[in-house]
Amino acid sequence: MGTAGGFVMMEKSTGSGKIVKNATWLIACKVVQSLLSFVIGTLSARYLGPGNYGIIDYAAAIVSFMVPVVQLGLRSTLVHEIIASPDKEGETLGTALFMSTASSFLGIIGVLAFTAIANPNDPETMLVCALYSISLVFQATEMLQYWFQAKLLSKYTALTSLTAYVIVLAYRCFLLITQKSVYWFAFSQALDYLLISICLYGIYRKISSQKLKVSFSLAKQLFKRSRYYIVSGIMVTFFSLTDRVMITLMLGKEANGYYSAAVSCAALSQFVFAAIVDSMRPSILEAKKVHSPDYNSHIARLYSMIVYLALLQSTVLTAAAPLVIRIIYGTTYAPASSTLRIITWYTAFSYMGSVRNIWILAEQKQKMLWKINLSGALLNVIANYILIPIIGINGAAIASVAAQLFVNFALCFIVPSLRPVGRMILEGIDPRQLRRLWSGHLSNPFRKK
Repeated sequence: MGTAGGFVMMEKSTGSGKIVKNATWLIACKVVQSLLSFVIGTLSARYLGPGNYGIIDYAAAIVSFMVPVVQLGLRSTLVHEIIASPDKEGETLGTALFMSTASSFLGIIGVLAFTAIANPNDPETMLVCALYSISLVFQATEMLQYWFQAKLLSKYTALTSLTAYVIVLAYRCFLLITQKSVYWFAFSQALDYLLISICLYGIYRKISSQKLKVSFSLAKQLFKRSRYYIVSGIMVTFFSLTDRVMITLMLGKEANGYYSAAVSCAALSQFVFAAIVDSMRPSILEAKKVHSPDYNSHIARLYSMIVYLALLQSTVLTAAAPLVIRIIYGTTYAPASSTLRIITWYTAFSYMGSVRNIWILAEQKQKMLWKINLSGALLNVIANYILIPIIGINGAAIASVAAQLFVNFALCFIVPSLRPVGRMILEGIDPRQLRRLWSGHLSNPFRKK
């Protein structure tokens, strides 16, 4: 499958060594990115102030609403499709890239239309949102990352992302030194994705023997398989980002700046959770494919890692919230401290949903997703509408945590078809089960008992 370079794309059976190596690359890269982002992000927030920082975050939220439209649900199915049909991966990936790129222009139109309606008398916000939306075109090429992920070759995406990130951070340093306006900062997101897309395409052409092709018949098939994820993705965005939009429209840009600062602090370690989930997704899907008896244990173990890491993080941030805000953002952002104590508990329940979605994909139960996420979106919008006028940004934080708790934990015990997931959650977090759950499995995740 490889070229003369001698790359081995996928072993018949995915070994634990390769999984661990893949995860190590992802985590190591994200650690470096996080540290760099921590420094520059802090300086940018201090320079911009709560008002302009709030505008940038508002633009990011609006653009994020369009990302599910750009991705067309392919993000959730592409790894599965490549693993299932490795002989057609060039056609699968090429078709996915074409579909995503074409839809990105619809996403930009959607951003422009929304801001024109919601902010008709605020040209500054409209322009920031327009500049930020350019990133949607280059986000479409994110599909390439899932080929590398499926092949457990995340070192290439890790190094590429890191290189692009360093360049973008250098650009932001230039903006800080020269004291540029908020518009220049809005464009940096597009620059990041542009650099990543160019590099990943070049690496793919070098190490893959299959050329990218576009098949309209395959496009129909991919859309049919992934269509449930489109609505689901929109709903996820609704109950994860509606708070930023509603805060800005109801309380103003400065309030959203405080809220964004709290959310950013809570998300400092998200790269760890994302890397763990992304690295274990191929092994879980492969375990299902080969009918491994360890399939359920893999999922329970993933739940165990996510929950206990999130519990550690949330406990620390709850205790040290005022200090963390003061160190990172300065005294100007002090109102964000109480919000941080609440929103930090969002992380655990959010990534529990990512694990559940892997199970849904493996079990081919994608039809459930839009119903699950619709319930979360409705709960979040209603809770935000009620709580924001009463207790401000803290109300938005409570609404977000409640929505995640309900959708990603409670429903796994309420809905009969999701109860297998509920049992795996309980197995993963039960202290009495931890030793049994982890003993012997890491050495060979696909060994038969």
